[in-house]
Amino acid sequence: MTLGLAITLFLIGFLGSFISGLVGIGGSIIKYPLLLYVPPLVGVAAYTAHEVSGISAVQVFFATFAGVMALRKENVIHYKLVGYMGVAIILGSFAGGYGGKFLSADAINFVYAILATIAAVMMFGPKKGLDDIPMEQVAFNRTVAVISALIVGVTSGIVGAAGAFILVPIMLIILKIPTRITIASSLAITFISSIGATIGKVMAGDVLFWPSVVMVIASMLAAPVGAKLSTKVHAKVLRAILSALIVGSAIKIWLDILA
Repeated sequence: MTLGLAITLFLIGFLGSFISGLVGIGGSIIKYPLLLYVPPLVGVAAYTAHEVSGISAVQVFFATFAGVMALRKENVIHYKLVGYMGVAIILGSFAGGYGGKFLSADAINFVYAILATIAAVMMFGPKKGLDDIPMEQVAFNRTVAVISALIVGVTSGIVGAAGAFILVPIMLIILKIPTRITIASSLAITFISSIGATIGKVMAGDVLFWPSVVMVIASMLAAPVGAKLSTKVHAKVLRAILSALIVGSAIKIWLDILA
């Protein structure tokens, strides 16, 4: 690995992981396209969709772990919600993570585009009054939570993501969880999901060791900073950042698929 490649990967990992901690996602919504397009653009490397999904899976595991550790004392993680959705999503993500080896690069990119589009549409749904609900009064439909987490796990595992970029809109719009609780809880659920996705990608042989190491180092440094900052930023600002990231990424990947 050249120094230029190491620096490029570190910057991608740092940016993605900071935003991961800030808005409660694993960061693949950002890092997947960056890993796919930036290294060849600057002339340091060129990764296949399978390799990018493998690197992303490992990086998400460490980024979300670091984010959860930073928030464990903030009383913003809904552990019952994490339990129900976490079990379902790890089963789905393992199946998707391993099953992705049987899909073409174009198919993986298509799955990613579909997920990002659904998430983008959902982020513009009504959310009035949700952020005023205290933790002890937060309730959710267990059946919907489990089924949605299972579906998200399978589809997101295919692209090496942990699924938070679609999971967050589901928690906000369908399950009606307040923004800060959603962000913190989704990090914990995403961490659980990433276990299945990472094991699946390792078994499929899609993980490149040294690029993953560089991304992990960046994750452990940046994710806790973003997670801590999320407790101090207004909920509307956090939703706006997440919406912009999801919409921009969806547009970019569709333009490439249709080109």
